[in-house]
Amino acid sequence: MPSFLKRLLFCILVSIYPELFAAKVSIDPGEWGDPLGEECVSCHEKSSSGLTRQWRKSAHAEAGVNCLDCHKASVDDNDAITHEGQVIATIVSPLDCSRCHTVEYEQQKGSVHSEAVSIIENRLPALAGHVGGDAIVAAGCDQCHGSRVVIRGDGSLDPRSWPNSGIGRINPDGSKGSCSSCHGKHRFSKAQAREPSACVRCHSGPDSPDKAIYEASKHGMQYEAHRDEMALDSDSWVAGKDYVAAPTCVTCHMGAAGKLKANHDVGMRNMWSLNTPVSEKQYLVVFEDGEKMELPASQSPPKRGSEINKTDGSLGKVKAVATPKRRRQAMQLVCLECHSKALTESFMDQFDDVVKLFNEKFGTPAKQIMQALYSEELLTPAPFDEPIEFTYWELWHDEGARARHGASMASANHTWWEGMYLVGRNFYSRFLPQVKEVAGSERADTLIRKYVKSSDHHQWLEQPQRSNPILGYDVGRQADE
Repeated sequence: MPSFLKRLLFCILVSIYPELFAAKVSIDPGEWGDPLGEECVSCHEKSSSGLTRQWRKSAHAEAGVNCLDCHKASVDDNDAITHEGQVIATIVSPLDCSRCHTVEYEQQKGSVHSEAVSIIENRLPALAGHVGGDAIVAAGCDQCHGSRVVIRGDGSLDPRSWPNSGIGRINPDGSKGSCSSCHGKHRFSKAQAREPSACVRCHSGPDSPDKAIYEASKHGMQYEAHRDEMALDSDSWVAGKDYVAAPTCVTCHMGAAGKLKANHDVGMRNMWSLNTPVSEKQYLVVFEDGEKMELPASQSPPKRGSEINKTDGSLGKVKAVATPKRRRQAMQLVCLECHSKALTESFMDQFDDVVKLFNEKFGTPAKQIMQALYSEELLTPAPFDEPIEFTYWELWHDEGARARHGASMASANHTWWEGMYLVGRNFYSRFLPQVKEVAGSERADTLIRKYVKSSDHHQWLEQPQRSNPILGYDVGRQADE
């Protein structure tokens, strides 16, 4: 990218995300190192020796930050308990961390990570709770998305909501998130958070297949081959400067690169919604109080200074709006540290084409058919009580997400064989036949003609095919013989 374009983009990013370029707040070391915290260490060396050894290897210990500096609480705090004569809280929340790490706290507030509980409550209430059960929610879903931590009458934490380090955990003090989800208590290692393993703890499996995709990509191959060149423990960690071996998840989604500063809002650079029935480009709305919200590009974006409803229904004043194009530009700044402008733009075009293909060929037709079946009361309102609902769910949520994520991260196998091939196979061999079972042949044929066969993407169904890979030979030649 020419230098003048980099300068222009830098100015654009400053205007949209001024918080990205703020310096860390400097805290007077005299404000930490509570002498009473030394007693905590002395006791826990006997009762929890592993915990104290982790802490002794931490940057906190080097700086003199001890147990009480992080765990101390006020008697008014609803999760405060008295422990060995000290008033403490078991949970160290992002708000607690913000006493020192103010910038990071403000960046993660309102991010897609911090809203992970609302995502599962608003979008997926029936799947885990009904198909699974409360025990699965607590030990499965909540461990990644986060729980609403409940305090019992005696001040202890309800085991149905704790222990939990889910990324969007709703803490007793009202803050959202869990710094230890990525950094790991009690060492709080920056190297650990930069490792792909910090992310794949949750981003793996059918609905978030990023572990397998990254490992199968060239980026993942480079990382495995040159991990010792990644400078994971370095205080400065700027792609193209401090390391060039490979990108990790953090590099692309949060890390510093060139003039682009690191940021704890992991979704800031994502232009597309990839885990929805139909992907849409997204605006990022930043409110004056630091909260954020994504809006589909099909809607008109709000103006700066206007007041709109946030996700939780409360009013918020708009500070800035980032367009999908500008979010993409931020992501491309990372790519440009190792790749040419032509390669970067062509890769993004290929990725966008896969998303559009999924939308047009499978996502939108399947969604329109399902909406018709519900509106005509051919399906019950209860989700997941009929086979077609599982088929549709897996079509977009598992296989469709895998194809789209595969294209975004350059894993050819996940884009096709583990992704779009499975989408197509199940669309034609399971979903459409189940539409006929639910609606009857006549009504189903009408829906399929309207939403499927009217599209150029499906015209191959009506055309004779000379070559048939299922039979393994040329159909026409075999007939002639």
